[in-house]
Amino acid sequence: MQVRNTSSRFGLVSVVLHWLVALAVFGLFGLGYYMVDLGYYDPWYRKGPDIHRSIGILLFIVMLGRLAWRWGNRTPAPLATHKRWEVLTAHATHGLLYLLIFVAMVSGYLISTADGSAIDVFGWFRVPSVTGQVKGLEDSAGAVHYWSTWVLVLLAVTHALAALKHHIFDRDQTLRRMFGR
Repeated sequence: MQVRNTSSRFGLVSVVLHWLVALAVFGLFGLGYYMVDLGYYDPWYRKGPDIHRSIGILLFIVMLGRLAWRWGNRTPAPLATHKRWEVLTAHATHGLLYLLIFVAMVSGYLISTADGSAIDVFGWFRVPSVTGQVKGLEDSAGAVHYWSTWVLVLLAVTHALAALKHHIFDRDQTLRRMFGR
């Protein structure tokens, strides 16, 4: 498999980044959903949020790299069998997925740093608060985080279902291209 994208296929870097981000988004959503109901004495009460924040910061770094890779790399052309509305919808969906990922990450960061504290990323490095202490920020950022993550996951599921539609019903190469085939 080639490293860079071609006019007809995604390259190794794009494929790995796509699936890494998908795994992180669904993993973070699942962990976040699980954490909401944890009691104070549950062992995951402190561990879960630390892991969630750390992976979120690492995902932010990966997404910056993914954007740079996407801007410096061609995107495979749509298949000739794709209808115009499918191409336009796919472009809009991808743009919205990127936007929602960044909204979720920034709002999550603001929740965690609203009290002025830094985020410790697995003990490797710390990301300081850029806001300092801001009363009520965690509540407004929390609402944004909650709704943006739900919309993100629902849109990602729709995106996956569309890929399966192309694979199962249209029998085209859409899904295979994202597996590097």
